[in-house]
Amino acid sequence: MTHFLFKKNRKIGNLRCLRCFCVLELAKELGLDRAIYSRKEPWVQDCLAMIVGRIVYAGSKLSLSNAARNTALWELCGVAGEVDVEKHCYQAMDRLLERQKAIQRTLASRHLQDGHLVLYDITSSYFEGAYEESDIVAFGYNREGKRGHEQMVIGLLCSKEGCPVGVEVFAGNTKEASTVPEKIAELQLEYGLKDVIFVGDRGMVTRSVAVKIKGVEGLHTISALTHPEIFALVERKVISADLFDEKEIVEVLDPGNLARRYCLCRNPKSAERETATRLRLLQCTREGLEKIAGSKRRAKEGTIGARVGRVLQQYKMGKFVRWEVSEGRLSWSFEEGKIAAEALFDGCYIIHSEVTKELMPAAEIVSSYKSLELVERAFRNLKTVQLEVRPVDHKTDDRIRSHVFLCTLAYYLQWHANERLQGFFAADGTRKHRQWTMRNVIERLCTIRRERIVMAGVEFEKVTTPQADQQRILAALRVKLQPFS
Repeated sequence: MTHFLFKKNRKIGNLRCLRCFCVLELAKELGLDRAIYSRKEPWVQDCLAMIVGRIVYAGSKLSLSNAARNTALWELCGVAGEVDVEKHCYQAMDRLLERQKAIQRTLASRHLQDGHLVLYDITSSYFEGAYEESDIVAFGYNREGKRGHEQMVIGLLCSKEGCPVGVEVFAGNTKEASTVPEKIAELQLEYGLKDVIFVGDRGMVTRSVAVKIKGVEGLHTISALTHPEIFALVERKVISADLFDEKEIVEVLDPGNLARRYCLCRNPKSAERETATRLRLLQCTREGLEKIAGSKRRAKEGTIGARVGRVLQQYKMGKFVRWEVSEGRLSWSFEEGKIAAEALFDGCYIIHSEVTKELMPAAEIVSSYKSLELVERAFRNLKTVQLEVRPVDHKTDDRIRSHVFLCTLAYYLQWHANERLQGFFAADGTRKHRQWTMRNVIERLCTIRRERIVMAGVEFEKVTTPQADQQRILAALRVKLQPFS
């Protein structure tokens, strides 16, 4: 248990001191400071201040350095007097980036073992403004739907429980599948894992990737097929729509590769969504084509073709449309047979792996793939919920990489806090009666005050008595208050 001692002559921080202290002590108990660097050097403490500050306050490094007058965080991290953003933030970030590989090796040794699942996924994060000095910031497929914005791609490695152990920033135009071979090599060479079950998102283990990693000793993969890959199996008569079941997982072997196992599943809720989406897009396509066909003006074939192309490109329904232009007029129709054939596969998905049945049954393969939701949760926290990796105020690639790594370490700390608070969250209400989130927990701690009291000319310090819910939070985090009188 951690003891919070207040010395008689210690300088008093503001009312938020305690929540910073709790998160900081958790970081030290987890050995995050020692993972950053084994020696207690000032830049390590500066990094801890930025990691804790990312959880408690978010915001830019400049805003955190300017908040030194309003928080005891920097004081708790050994910074006395003025906080200089260049010295205490930017230079510390440069040192942190130099140590990234060593830090990730340490985290991997704590959370990854031979034969365990390793979860991997990527996301994109967009930029606003000019980044002329960066090779990372580039246009690419934006998973956030932010058209017209340059971006970076972030790859995250997690343990099977969702604990982050490694992160890498790629150029914004990087394709997700192209990152897989080097991630597998990193797991085996950098982290020393001889046996790995690599779980990647849909379409990551493509044919080209499979060729590159073929023959890698100790490697097994789990991923999901894309829709084109599923229909390729249908054309080869390896699978059919009637094999998909909502209650049972049906396993099929590929005659062309008997080591490859296909686990066929169907989700009725996904089926409803996919059906509704297709009907909506078909209706939009119908309206667009009818508008072109109903035009009273005759037009050149090329002009009409260009207008049709734009409609089909916008709604992605071209595979269901038959059309032609004759004498300046458009005639078209839906291919109902193709629409009906695709509808049979709504809600259907296939998880594939070469893990043997002795090592992992079909149900476990499917559940292992679904564990990627834990990486998605990490991305939500990094990007929107609390840690706010963007906006990125740094303009050089090294600072961008260091910023993302620092945010990942903050999530590492938050993940462990969340694990310790699971019992506390489990006792919470539901729906409108739900009260607790990680943010609310941190805000609740800031109401425990350390105050200076003057009585009869005698000046002393006192910590307010935590209320019942605050005591439960402190107990779950294993932080104990013991005022020194």
